[in-house]
Amino acid sequence: MNAFDFLTPPRSGKPRKNGITMVLDKGMGPASARDLMEISSDYVDFIKFGWGTLPLHRRDTVKEKVDMYRSFDVEPYPGGTLFEIAHLNDKVEEYFQEARSLGFETLEISNGTVEIETEEKCRLIEMAVDEGFMVISEVGKKDPEMDRLLEPEDRVRLVRADLRAGASMVLMEARESGQNIGIYDERGNIREDEFNHLTDRLPMDRIIWEAPQKSQQVYFILKIGSDVNLGNIPPEEITALETIRRGLRGDTLGKVNL
Repeated sequence: MNAFDFLTPPRSGKPRKNGITMVLDKGMGPASARDLMEISSDYVDFIKFGWGTLPLHRRDTVKEKVDMYRSFDVEPYPGGTLFEIAHLNDKVEEYFQEARSLGFETLEISNGTVEIETEEKCRLIEMAVDEGFMVISEVGKKDPEMDRLLEPEDRVRLVRADLRAGASMVLMEARESGQNIGIYDERGNIREDEFNHLTDRLPMDRIIWEAPQKSQQVYFILKIGSDVNLGNIPPEEITALETIRRGLRGDTLGKVNL
């Protein structure tokens, strides 16, 4: 039983279909990662090994962390940039094999940096699903100038294409900063017209909003609800986000229903 359990509003347990939290692992050591899971695993659904960090670490260390995360019922997966590098080098089959040998059961497929046409991206999603992986795709560009070329309706079209191809969920790109990308302006504020366009046309249970900043997390929870799916959460902010979801913090106290 948790401390002050009688004051804590309940939330659905895992495996969750809504209220998903995806956390960014930028290279934590195994001991630190385990400590994090010991205290916070109940509030984490996915762990993303960010960008192309995995090739910088020993295979046995990576496999140890993958197995450890999964023992806490947290699903780890490699960041989409690593997949894009594999595609750029014509190494997709090898990428699938290595991912499977390391214990990954989920992959991210994106085209945020490397140019991959929509039809080809969908084919790659289908290929990964056929290989037995769960796929989380990502929509948006990491270069702000390229990303600004996407109109809200373009994002709707791309999300729908990924879901039709077999992606289980779709990440809305915001990078680690949550600024000047996607629905965020240069200061990280949400462009409400674009946000409303997307929420009106897309299934919210299939969307993960990258929201690294507290103000963004509060906005989504107040607008969509405690069971909004949020990603790119820093490891040190897991518990803080959970208090926002449950109305245990001034930003959402008395304003959310579970």
